[in-house]
Amino acid sequence: MPVVDISSHAEEFNADPYPFYAKLRAAGPVHRIGSDSPDDAPYWLVVGHDEARQALTHPALLKDWRASGMHPGIEATAVNANMLESDPPHHTRLRRLVAREFTARRVEALRPRVRRITDELLDAMAARPERAADLIESFAFPLPMTVICELLGVPDLDREHFRRWSNEVVAPQSEAALGEAHVHLSGYLAELIEAKAHAPGEDLLSALIRTRDEDGDSLSPDELIGMAFLLLIAGHETTVNLIGNGVRALLAHPDQLAALRADYDGLIDGAVEEMLRYDGPVQNTTYRYSAEDVELGGVVIPAGVVVLVSLASADRDPARFAEPDVFDIRRAPQGHLAFGHGLHFCIGAPLARMEGRIAIRALLERFPDLAADPAGGPLAWLSGSLMRGVSRYPVRW
Repeated sequence: MPVVDISSHAEEFNADPYPFYAKLRAAGPVHRIGSDSPDDAPYWLVVGHDEARQALTHPALLKDWRASGMHPGIEATAVNANMLESDPPHHTRLRRLVAREFTARRVEALRPRVRRITDELLDAMAARPERAADLIESFAFPLPMTVICELLGVPDLDREHFRRWSNEVVAPQSEAALGEAHVHLSGYLAELIEAKAHAPGEDLLSALIRTRDEDGDSLSPDELIGMAFLLLIAGHETTVNLIGNGVRALLAHPDQLAALRADYDGLIDGAVEEMLRYDGPVQNTTYRYSAEDVELGGVVIPAGVVVLVSLASADRDPARFAEPDVFDIRRAPQGHLAFGHGLHFCIGAPLARMEGRIAIRALLERFPDLAADPAGGPLAWLSGSLMRGVSRYPVRW
């Protein structure tokens, strides 16, 4: 199969990848992607919805990169000891231990606090005399960051350093820089967990340190670090972009915005699901590794290669969604893959949904004339193929 090169269109792709995905889907559900650079080995990209669902549950597409031997430049650290980078039976064990504590009741108990944090951030925005702000810096980032820190019990997190390391993890400049960020995060989280072990609270991290299953099994020190890393990174990066992308979609579709404003109670849940489908926060999954030849959609992916599943493309597949490029908050939302599918379905999906619904409704209610602010400068699109969103979004009211 020929290698498709999209690197020459990187800027256009970051701003709007969907036309590129549409062309790929029209040519087939699975493609080899690469570039002219000798440093960039081709990988396989799954773009069809049915094939994406199959890939996300295929037992021969593994998540543990250490076993693949395909990233010799990355040092294995404690932050790698997490659910996202593991396979059964290890993944099954980790997920079971975390699910004992990361419960629906614990998430629901956060609702009043999410509302208060939301109101405090909106109060600060409303007090700005210029009646304009960067929505990401002022609202979309601090809300989920504060919530996940309070959930885990780390309110004094050094957010400036953590944000820099987190950015490197989700949009790495190089394997060396990614490895360095992992080392910094391992050290930082090890100190945090040590302090929490000596002075536990009622938070999730303290509960994970204490938890035991029926057989007496518990998380090891490295597994605790890996879990804290995964919950902190995934617990804020995805929700930042859910809020940012969702607001951008609404402001770009005045008819949908007007419908939502006219019936928040009836439409906010469906609106958030459509935001997730139409322009979700995770563009492509993290790497999978083919342990053997895998056939998807009539294409054989050979053993020993990197495979990415495009959630963004799958959720715009016309074979699954009628008029997929239309943003329709009344659309039946069932079947989108924004939170993944199968074993690695996002454990934090209920929290992200709750934050998104509260945040977007409160923002629109507080600022009835909210609008994009071209005078604030251009949008700053996230680079790379993992996350989908902007790091800067000027708005006015």
